[in-house]
Amino acid sequence: MSIRVTHEIHKRRMGRNLGVALLLVAFIGIVFGLTVVKVTSGDFQVPKVEEMN
Repeated sequence: MSIRVTHEIHKRRMGRNLGVALLLVAFIGIVFGLTVVKVTSGDFQVPKVEEMN
């Protein structure tokens, strides 16, 4: 079997996949950053659990 040349559509698909991957990484980074800021600010408190008697 010979190695076939990559078709032009595969190159375009790879470009789109890279774009979607970069957007996903950026979105995850923003959510993670907002979470870190929220937790490290003084406003965040762990909810207290009430004991049931």
